[in-house]
Amino acid sequence: MKRYQAHILICSGTACESQESREMIEKFHQELKKADLHEEIQIVKTGCFGFCEKGPIVKIHPDHVFYVEVKPQDVEEIVKEHIIKGRRVERLLYEEPTLQKKIEEQEKISFYHKQLRIALRNCGFINPENIEEYIGEDGYLALGKVLTEMTPEEVINIVKDSGLRGRGGGGFPTGYKWELTYRNKNDLKFVICNADEGDPGAFMDRSILEGDPHSVLEAMAITGYAIGAEKGYIYIRAEYPLAIERLNIAIEQARDYGVLGEKIFDSDFNFDIELKYGAGAFVCGEETALINSVEGGRGEPNAKPPFPAESGLWDKPTCVNNVETFANIPPIILKGPAWFSRVGTKDSKGTKVFALAGKVNNVGLVEVPMGITLREIIYDIGGGIRENKGFKAVQTGGPSGGCIPEKYLDTPIDYETLKEIGSMMGSGGMIVMDEENCMVNIAKFYLEFTEDESCGKCTPCRIGNKRLHEILIRITNGRGTEVDLESLQSLGEMVKESSLCGLGQSSPNPVLSTLKYFAEEYREHVVNRKCPAGVCSMGKKKTAAVPKQ
Repeated sequence: MKRYQAHILICSGTACESQESREMIEKFHQELKKADLHEEIQIVKTGCFGFCEKGPIVKIHPDHVFYVEVKPQDVEEIVKEHIIKGRRVERLLYEEPTLQKKIEEQEKISFYHKQLRIALRNCGFINPENIEEYIGEDGYLALGKVLTEMTPEEVINIVKDSGLRGRGGGGFPTGYKWELTYRNKNDLKFVICNADEGDPGAFMDRSILEGDPHSVLEAMAITGYAIGAEKGYIYIRAEYPLAIERLNIAIEQARDYGVLGEKIFDSDFNFDIELKYGAGAFVCGEETALINSVEGGRGEPNAKPPFPAESGLWDKPTCVNNVETFANIPPIILKGPAWFSRVGTKDSKGTKVFALAGKVNNVGLVEVPMGITLREIIYDIGGGIRENKGFKAVQTGGPSGGCIPEKYLDTPIDYETLKEIGSMMGSGGMIVMDEENCMVNIAKFYLEFTEDESCGKCTPCRIGNKRLHEILIRITNGRGTEVDLESLQSLGEMVKESSLCGLGQSSPNPVLSTLKYFAEEYREHVVNRKCPAGVCSMGKKKTAAVPKQ
């Protein structure tokens, strides 16, 4: 294998590619060739480093120098000054605001201090289009181990003992789901990866698929062995072209290397994977709606039971896990369940990836131990609120979650605690709002989203959410009454209790949580016909000013 004197790692996730990282890679090749260093320095196209606010990012190994906000026109200077002369390009180093000091190494930047990367372990470190780089980081070693040393029952018990719960939103114990599917004997079973990431502002699964696709393929094969399935499907939204491109490359490479296909590792186990494209329906994040869509039907949920583990894809036992859940599987197999369960809280083990967005200084992708507080994520990792404005709320769990006020900033993040305060973990979206956001308008925005995304199958969701949205429109237009406030509460509770699937059951959460924690803001709209944040032009229809990624 060829040895290089140095490596230049360049972020090539969707966000950085939109800011000319592809052009930057080409420019590095040109400048290194011009300096006759192209045989000594390797350019590595990587996935997301997570620090999206400061992308595109370039990292130099073995110097551990971390450059931020790099542009193609900076490449010549990096090559001449850093690569040739050994001088740091000071202006491209990250400046820590609290220290007013340039930071050279990634690990010393406060954004990374409290992070622990398990699911994101290879993102920003390896070339996702090169299977050999994944293998070099113990890739497919876990699959080899389970096929040569373990029974399916032993694999399932390791996952159960780890305490891993589904990272797609529901938090169902992963090992138990595998066990249920394994116990349902059938001549045909399936594994499905749910990559239908639909929450506004969420980009966790996309970044894993773009930065480390082989980790998901390996985990799906391990799942197939554990439950007795030989076929897997990745259900991915068509709006993720880069993730699709890299998955297709990874699948072909895995087949060429014999880690997908027939007689994997010279065993009797066969397993292959196929991509299925979604059309962007949010409801298809629900596993039965997803299965209906894979079958070619309308993407709408089924009543449960039966659960997919008993009767799923084409009425066969099916195990559905999301991208982040799968990404945790290989290291759990290699390092053991005790290693994983030492991280996190009593009932929420391991780490969670969050897409931190909104009115926060450090927008990006963060992976943190369960049990960390909201304050630590928003202020220690996120760098606090932009322009030093006052914090107002944080929305967790996407459209299905709730808006959490300042008094709960020191709440530890785990599945149960978030439910107790009217929100949920969800897939990991986390949108921060400041004093200039109107919480009534925010609730209206999310209701508009869920109304549009409802499949319409059940009356509570189809009609109930429409009525909730109409009431919120009246209130933000200055035509609401106190009776409307009572109706929001009672109707929201009814929709929550009687809808068919998780989308409908959780859709009133933004309304109910803002009613609970920001009641005075609602009353100002209704009684005084005034929007305290100045967002709602009373008497005019105005869309919600929701912060974007």
